[in-house]
Amino acid sequence: MSPVLQGRTAIVTGAGRGLGRAEALELARLGAHVVVNDHGVPGRDGSGAASPAPAEQVAAEIRAAGGSALAHAGDVADFAQARALVELAVDTYGALDILVNNAGILRDRMVFSMSEEEWDSVIRVHLKGHFNTTRFAAAHWRQRAKAAGGPVHGRIVNTASEAFLAGSPGQPNYAAAKGGIVGLTTSTAAALARYGVTANAICPRARTRMTEDVFAAVPTGRAGDPGEAAGPDPLAPEHVAPLVGYLASPAAAKVSGQLFVVHGGMVAVLERPKVAAKFDTAKDVFTVAELDELLTPYYDARPPGESFAAVDVLGLARG
Repeated sequence: MSPVLQGRTAIVTGAGRGLGRAEALELARLGAHVVVNDHGVPGRDGSGAASPAPAEQVAAEIRAAGGSALAHAGDVADFAQARALVELAVDTYGALDILVNNAGILRDRMVFSMSEEEWDSVIRVHLKGHFNTTRFAAAHWRQRAKAAGGPVHGRIVNTASEAFLAGSPGQPNYAAAKGGIVGLTTSTAAALARYGVTANAICPRARTRMTEDVFAAVPTGRAGDPGEAAGPDPLAPEHVAPLVGYLASPAAAKVSGQLFVVHGGMVAVLERPKVAAKFDTAKDVFTVAELDELLTPYYDARPPGESFAAVDVLGLARG
């Protein structure tokens, strides 16, 4: 296909490995200059020799394939470093066109045993990290649109999770952060629409280093024939990256404020919540007794355990 993002500049956060790496490679394949952000530091390979930081490894991989990329090793949850990341993209390539917020961490624990640090660190990296980069990218696009006297090409792709939809019991911090990201996304979409900027959120299901304890191991054989190759891993990050490429493209100009679930060759568009029931007081103000008369029979008739959580989303699959 033609390089639909030729000449565009993209930032992908948390792109040193896993999902962010796949997204950065896809945007580069589509022709974009890519600023690869990751907080990881240089390490050691199997022989003990120094190895480049994860962000630089991915940037080098893009350049080796003929693309254009540079690395940024900052912490997007730090306000000043997020500003520096956006400024790096603008100063190097002249503008920023695409922001993919992917950086995140896990600190799983049940709510009754979670520490303050486990709560704060996840909210900081996911939710504050998404806000920080969005804040500076949005200011850049607003300024550009005013200077141009019209809309510009601005695309934000945020990373939410099915954990917030299904109410993951062992991830209260992660579920809360991801729910907050969806709220941030819809608010941003409404605020930036006049400038030509779109903002969407994806709930990807992908096998990465961060989720290695969540998903089962990669299958090695088909049922009944363990010696036969299982084919592509349905949870490979490469299943998610094309949706990010589409949402970053000019073709998605009318797609904004949306939430997608994506994995294993499947993309689902989620619908906004609907009102299930409505009750009005017969007087000026409800009393507890009146609410008891109205709500208790309603919930007695509902299936046990049914709540606002959309657990059925976890059953989505291709086919």
